Amino acid sequence: MGRRKKTLEQVEVIDIADKGHSIGRTPEGEIILIDGAVPGDNVDTIILRKKKGLKFGKVLKINTYSDYRTNPFCDHFDQCGGCKWQNLNYSKQAELKENAVRAAMRRIADDDENKVEPILKAEQTSYYRNKLEYAFSNKRWLTEEEIQSDKTIEARNAVGFHRAGAFDKVVEIEKCHLQENLSNEIRNHLRYLALEKNYSFYDIRNNHGLLRNLTIRNTTTNQWMVTVVFGEKSEDIEDIMANLSARFQNVKSWHYIINEKQNDSIHDQEALHYSGERGIIENLGHIQCHIGPKSFFQTNSTQAVNLYQTALEYADLKKEDVLYDLYTGTGTIALFASKSCMSVVGIEQIQEAIDDANNNSILNNISNCQFLVGDVKDTLSINFKSRYGSPDVLITDPPRAGMHTDVINTLLDLASPKIVYISCNPSTQARDIKLLKEKYELVKCKPVDMFPQTSHIESVALLHLKP
Repeated sequence: MGRRKKTLEQVEVIDIADKGHSIGRTPEGEIILIDGAVPGDNVDTIILRKKKGLKFGKVLKINTYSDYRTNPFCDHFDQCGGCKWQNLNYSKQAELKENAVRAAMRRIADDDENKVEPILKAEQTSYYRNKLEYAFSNKRWLTEEEIQSDKTIEARNAVGFHRAGAFDKVVEIEKCHLQENLSNEIRNHLRYLALEKNYSFYDIRNNHGLLRNLTIRNTTTNQWMVTVVFGEKSEDIEDIMANLSARFQNVKSWHYIINEKQNDSIHDQEALHYSGERGIIENLGHIQCHIGPKSFFQTNSTQAVNLYQTALEYADLKKEDVLYDLYTGTGTIALFASKSCMSVVGIEQIQEAIDDANNNSILNNISNCQFLVGDVKDTLSINFKSRYGSPDVLITDPPRAGMHTDVINTLLDLASPKIVYISCNPSTQARDIKLLKEKYELVKCKPVDMFPQTSHIESVALLHLKP
């Protein structure tokens, strides 16, 4: 017989945390991370697990409802878990995200939180993504009602999103509010076609099944691209692609991939062009970007422009400046900045991203950008400037883990007059800023909300070299 789980009563919910958790405080002052509550709630919660001394729980009962609660607009909110803050007023979401950046600068960077400027909110809080990746599974996630019922559940095929904490289960999605509605129409049509024709859905544990993933991209100029990922070779692939392309003639670009590996990564797989154009074009301010089936690209185009404009305002580039763009990805920031400076050199370790950057340079008739393939910590060195010029401004946009200490040490040696640090993780950004304070001063920082209804937040920081 298992140990009975502990219940905590009258827990005050005081803040949000990463991955959609809320921060609760018991009457005795104990902190707990909770699922299913929003700041301002008073709840009773059951403890599910402990990790590194921190307790995790879920709501058993809401004693007092927060004034910041709102009704989720998605029917899948309770099951999907993708947009965990739909039940929290957007203005409050933005306030709490801004506070998270302020707290990181104060507690981790050991700096003045008043240097953090007001958050740049998203104008669109739904239908803002330009890319969604759906998964097929022969193991649909069952609701509590289905589990508790006496009925035998036979319809287990599903297409939607993986359930958090259950890698082999997929939540069936009828309507997602993250991408324009054509995305829903394409996904639902493919599901109905598969059920009608008895095409097999992927079994992740045993690595077999025909239909595996579906990626749908769109642009602000209403261009669409669809890539179907199949888990095995089959004569049915031609019929599926022909059916889809005939049904959705407003889709500009069709591709498919056959991925027979255990993992879902497609960057080492060949994308086979089926019909239409080979890619779609997105406008980011004054530049155009060609997007292919495996391109790396910001998933919120509108806010990406605002993010880049903020970075360039902070950079305050001059026509004679040399700009380094670290972790350049597909070079969008470099290309965006190129007209404001003399030259740009970008570094990125993924070859496909650099290929996109070079192609987009040609597309935009930009000749003052150079893109190098390599890990930043290995490619960037104190001798780098002898070939590419000493940087007047340096922009860095590392992954969530932040910058390697070798990179930070090189930045200290390079001593660029200005560093603009873009981050999707305020904690690691603040950690790196503290390390850079040996030679740099934090001037200001601005949060930018790229992903409404989630805990994710980007922030742009400006550092000046100390006199």
